[in-house]
Amino acid sequence: MKRKNGFTLIELIAVLVILAILALIVTPLVMNIIRKARISADKRSIDAYGRSIELAIASYLLDNGKFPTSIDELSIEYSEDKVVCSTTQLNSDSSVYLAGCTVAGRSTGDYTYGEDKTPPAPTYAAYQVGDQVTYNSINYYVIKDSDTAESTVTMLKAEPLTVDEVNTYGAGHVNMYVTPDTSLQWYQQAIEIEHNGTDTGIGGIAYYSSATCGYDSNNQWQYSGCTTDYAQSEIKYVVDAWKAAQAPNATNARLITLDDLIDNLGMEEKHNSTSYWIIVTEDTPAWVMGENYYYWTMTTNTDKTAHVWYVFTRVQGMSSETVTQFHSFAVRPVIVLPKSALQS
Repeated sequence: MKRKNGFTLIELIAVLVILAILALIVTPLVMNIIRKARISADKRSIDAYGRSIELAIASYLLDNGKFPTSIDELSIEYSEDKVVCSTTQLNSDSSVYLAGCTVAGRSTGDYTYGEDKTPPAPTYAAYQVGDQVTYNSINYYVIKDSDTAESTVTMLKAEPLTVDEVNTYGAGHVNMYVTPDTSLQWYQQAIEIEHNGTDTGIGGIAYYSSATCGYDSNNQWQYSGCTTDYAQSEIKYVVDAWKAAQAPNATNARLITLDDLIDNLGMEEKHNSTSYWIIVTEDTPAWVMGENYYYWTMTTNTDKTAHVWYVFTRVQGMSSETVTQFHSFAVRPVIVLPKSALQS
């Protein structure tokens, strides 16, 4: 009897198994080839996009004679798949650096175009509280720590302005003349005091703002025309005029603040229902106070915003009468100075 040609069931199953095995082996290889081809194409798209930006930079330079400040100023001719990069840096040599790019929403991993030519961040000298610094032949103490990333340093003038300096820098302004005879106490207290039940905080050149503010010919205090705001006070006029003459490179000149004293210089705040003051602690450097003078300060403390106070050598338990006798009140500016101004 003649046998018919064909496959047995076992043979068919064997073929199917072989095909399945081949599919398991070949499919990942094919998919990987496709994936690599797509990634390679995406990278070429990024490269083309980068070159288009560089051509746009060159065109911008020719048309405007200056370097573009951002990519938004450029007309980029690129019609391939949409490329979006988280970092697009225009280098000063007209090249571009691209990073974190996607092509039509597909990630290209850590692929980059061009070179990151960002100049390193500048570094500066670091200063610690208490460092002694000389600028424009004037001595200062650093009152705030700074690190190598900060371009400025905050300093307190080592000695207060002399009476002659106050008169010089306040010349021609309202009530700015002070006598060198400190026993007459023309540097008046600038502490918060009650007057007719009102917390006025009137006192001396720190608060003068008009010819009507101050002592009259009968040595009676006149409150009319006085201000408790440092920004409007006569003492600010002196500090600003002194800065223009002696610290022209400073970005700011002001009085020391209570925040400076408490946060950076180890002094401690005290207050009761009517008064607010600060005292010396074991952490307070000796140079913060003055042995023969008090000096003006200001505060941004709660409702005392910008009011003028004073710094002195009082310790806890010492009476007000003891510390105010035979002392004068002085102007001791703080400046914020670019560290570059200290380089020789």
